[in-house]
Amino acid sequence: MKGYVQIYTEYGKGKTTAALGLSLRAAGAGLKVFIAQFLKLGDYSENRALERFSDLIAVEQFGLGRLIKGKASIEDIEAARKGLEKIHAVLVDAQHDVVIMEEANVAVMCGLFSADDILGLIAIKPESVELIITGRGADSRIVEKADLVTEMKCIKHYYDKGVMARIGIEK
Repeated sequence: MKGYVQIYTEYGKGKTTAALGLSLRAAGAGLKVFIAQFLKLGDYSENRALERFSDLIAVEQFGLGRLIKGKASIEDIEAARKGLEKIHAVLVDAQHDVVIMEEANVAVMCGLFSADDILGLIAIKPESVELIITGRGADSRIVEKADLVTEMKCIKHYYDKGVMARIGIEK
């Protein structure tokens, strides 16, 4: 099976949800999935659910859980670099059918690594591996290299009325 590069980007809700849905579909078909979370650290509902599929889906966090706005610290950059190294190793090893780089586009915007780093990973991706890159603000060069690009557009969101992220729905 040929693998493609997919991008889920922009400001609407559902980028990570789409990628995680794809991971469940892949696992249901017996495919192995690796998910690198570049900004998160800690216990999230989706990670607890994915643990049930740990024979097919591996999730690793390469964020420190504190980078929201502002400059990235040396520690943030080092954590993200470890994630890039892990993705590189996973691609070279070619033991996973689907590789997801969650919030990698945001990591680029925050200066944790560069768009060139992602382009380098796309360049070494084995032909059979599906690579999914999520996060708002995808670099135009990454979009150009991708085979599928979905732009999530927010029309209306209850967050604007003060509803905070709810466990099991948004977090």
